[in-house]
Amino acid sequence: MQIKHKQLYLLCFYQNTYESSSLIDRFFAIKNQKKHHRPAWVEINLGRLENNFVLINADRPRHLKFLTVVKDQAYGHGAIEISQAALRAGASYLGVVTLDEALQLRQNKIQAPILIFGERSQDEIATSISNSLTCCINDKMIALSAIETARKLKKNLTIHIEIDTGMSRYGIRWDEAAEFITFIAQIPEFNFEGIFTHFAMSDETDKSYAMLQLERFNTLLSEIRKKDISVQLLHASNTGGFLDLPMANFDMVRMGILPLGVYPSKVCRRIPGLLPVMSVKSKIAAIRDLKIGDKVGYGMRYTAETPRRIAVLPLGYGDGYPRVRNRGEVLVHGKRAPIIGGNAMDAMMVDITHIPESRQWDEVVIMGNQGEEEISVHEIAELKGSVSYDILTGWRSRLPRIYVRGID
Repeated sequence: MQIKHKQLYLLCFYQNTYESSSLIDRFFAIKNQKKHHRPAWVEINLGRLENNFVLINADRPRHLKFLTVVKDQAYGHGAIEISQAALRAGASYLGVVTLDEALQLRQNKIQAPILIFGERSQDEIATSISNSLTCCINDKMIALSAIETARKLKKNLTIHIEIDTGMSRYGIRWDEAAEFITFIAQIPEFNFEGIFTHFAMSDETDKSYAMLQLERFNTLLSEIRKKDISVQLLHASNTGGFLDLPMANFDMVRMGILPLGVYPSKVCRRIPGLLPVMSVKSKIAAIRDLKIGDKVGYGMRYTAETPRRIAVLPLGYGDGYPRVRNRGEVLVHGKRAPIIGGNAMDAMMVDITHIPESRQWDEVVIMGNQGEEEISVHEIAELKGSVSYDILTGWRSRLPRIYVRGID
C-alpha cells in the first residue's frame, strides 16, 4: 500500500461506537462501506500520543508505576485507543469512573487491571468481581455486602481504599480511616491492594493545601504501619502531583490529560516536546460577501461597517463549541480569523476578509495548530469561563472521530 500523505488516516467513526478490538480490524471492517460524514470532525493524532508517552516515560523514575485515566472516553479521545497506547507504553493500571466504562474495556479484550473510582452500589459488586475489576471500598456496609457476594461467587475482590484528606468528595476521612483499614486488612475475600488520596489543588503555584493533604496521608500511613498493615500500591499524585510534587508520588501516579498533551494549569512544570493529541477541524461550507449594514447571525449581534467577506463553518454550540458572540478565533490558511455574530447550534461565521485566498471547502482549524499558529484548548476554555477538561470532554459524539498518525 502506497502512502501518499504525511498522515495515515486510519478510520472515522463516532465517539461511542467501538465494535472491534483493534484499529486495523476497524479499518478493514469499514473500508468498503459507503460513509457520509459532515465536513466537521475531531482529529486524534495517535503518533503524537505515542511520542508523548515516550517523553513521559523518559521523565518518569523507572520504579514509578503509572495509571492512565480513561474515563469519559479518555476525555473525548476514545477510551479503547488511548488505553491500548497506554498499555503499550507500560501503564500498570487503567482508571475509569463507571462500571459501563470498565466493561467496555473488557469487551474490547483489554485485560489489564482497571480501577473504578468512586463508590460502587451493591448491585455492581458481582459484575465487578466476575470481570476482575478493582473497586474502591470506603464504607463498611458496602464492604459487608461485597464480602457476601465474593463468598457466593467463590472469588476474591481486589480493592483500593480512598482516603479523604481534604477533597471532601469520595473516601473515608484521614482521621477515621485507621480502624476501617484494620478491618479490611483482615478480610480473606478481599485482595487489599492499594490506598490512595486525591489532591484538591496540586497544579497551582500555592502548594500549601496539597502539602497539608500529603501530611494527613503520611500520618495515616505511619499509623497503619504500626499495625503491620502494608499494601502493594500507595498513590496520591494526579497529573499536577506527578509534575510538581515528586515527594507525593509513592508507588504509582495517576495521569489523565498529560499523555494527551494538555497541562492542567499554566504554571505547572512542563515536559519539553509534549504536543496536544486532539484537534477539531471543519471545512468552509459557504462563503458570503457582506455589504455595509448587513447583519450576521441570531440576534443581529454583528453589523458590517465596511464590505466584508465571511465563511460559514458547519459546527456550533450543538457540537460543543462555547455559545459565543463576536468572540473567539479559528485558523484559516494559518491565519487567525475572528468569529462574528452569535454562533448557532450548527454553524458559526468567521471574517475572512484578510484571507483572500480562502475557498469553499478549505480546511479550518477550530482547536489545534495550523502552520505556526495554534488555538489551544485553554483559549477555548477561557471563552466558556471553564477549564480544559470541560472543553475536551464536551465535543459531542455527532462530530466523527478521525484517527491519524504522524508527528507534525
